[in-house]
Amino acid sequence: MATIDLTHTQSRIRSRTTPDRAPWHGPLLVNSALMAALVVVSMVGMVVDDRLLLGEAVWLKPAKFGLAFALYGVTLAWILRLPHRGRRATWWLGTVFAITGVADVGFIAVQAARGTFSHFNDSTDPVNEIGQQVFASGVPGLFVANLVLAVIISWQKLADRPTTIALKAGLWLAVTGMALGYLMGFTGPQLVRQSDGTVVGLVAGHTVRPGDTARDAAPGMPITHWSTTGGDLRIPHFVGLHGIQVLLLLAVVLFALAPRYSWLRTETTRAALLVVAVLGYFGLLTLVFWQALRGQALTDPDLATVGAGFALALFVAGGVTAVYLRARESAVN
Repeated sequence: MATIDLTHTQSRIRSRTTPDRAPWHGPLLVNSALMAALVVVSMVGMVVDDRLLLGEAVWLKPAKFGLAFALYGVTLAWILRLPHRGRRATWWLGTVFAITGVADVGFIAVQAARGTFSHFNDSTDPVNEIGQQVFASGVPGLFVANLVLAVIISWQKLADRPTTIALKAGLWLAVTGMALGYLMGFTGPQLVRQSDGTVVGLVAGHTVRPGDTARDAAPGMPITHWSTTGGDLRIPHFVGLHGIQVLLLLAVVLFALAPRYSWLRTETTRAALLVVAVLGYFGLLTLVFWQALRGQALTDPDLATVGAGFALALFVAGGVTAVYLRARESAVN
C-alpha cells in the first residue's frame, strides 16, 4: 500500500505560521476572559437566585451569551495571529468586536440582575432605555467588524488548505448567522412577564407564530429554550455563529486521523472533505432557517422538512464517499 509522508505538509504549516505569527490580540483575550468570568458568575447566580424569565433562570441567558462570546473571541484571536496582510486593519476590527461585545453582553447581565428582558424591551425606565441605545449601536458594530474581517481574510491563505477553507467559510457563516439575527426584529410585538410577575411589552421576539402576543412565553426546549410550538429564529442564528468552531474542529480531527488512515494523508483529500462539510453546513443552516420561517418547531418537523434533511444527508454522504474513493484510487496509483 502506498503511503504519503505528512512531513512536507507540517513543514509548510510551520513555515507559514511561525515566522510571521503576530502576538495574541489583547482586547479579544480580555473580552474572552470577561465572558468566561460572566459564565462563572451566572452559574453561581442560577444556584442562589431562583427568579425566572419565561420559565428559565434569569442568569441562563448571560451564561449562554458569555460562553458563546468567550469561544468566538478566542477563535478570532487565533485567526488574527496567523500571517496575513492588513494586520493593522484586522487588529482594529478585532478591537471593535471586543469592545462592543463587552458592552452588549454586559447589558444582558445587568438586565438579568434586574429580572427583566434585554432584547426588544420597550420599557421606559432609564436603565432599559440607555441599554437599548447600547444595543442599537453595538450590534451593528459586531456585524460590520465581522463582515469586513471576512472580506479581508477571504483573499488570503493563512494556513494549510483544509484550515483555510474552514476558517474562511466559518467567518462567512458567522456573518450570515448575525444577519439572520436581525430578522427577529420583524416577528412583531408581544407581551411577556418579568421575573416579578409584571407584564412588559417587547417590540419583537424570537418565535415565528403570527398573531400570538405571548409566543415567547410558550413552552420551549431545555437549556436553549427554543420554541417547541413554533418556528424559532434563534436556531439558524446559533447554527451560523458556531459554524466556525465546528469546521475548525473538523480540520483538526482530520489532521489528527491522517497518520492512522492513509487516504486522509494528503492535504488535497482533507481539503475536499472540508468543502463537502462546508456545503453540508450551509445546507443545514438553510434548512433550519426555512423551517423557522414556516413557523415550525425544530422538534416537530413536517414531511417536507424531513425530506429536505434526508436529501441533505444523502448529499453529504455521497460527497464523502466520492472523496474517499478518489483518494483510495490515487493511493493505489
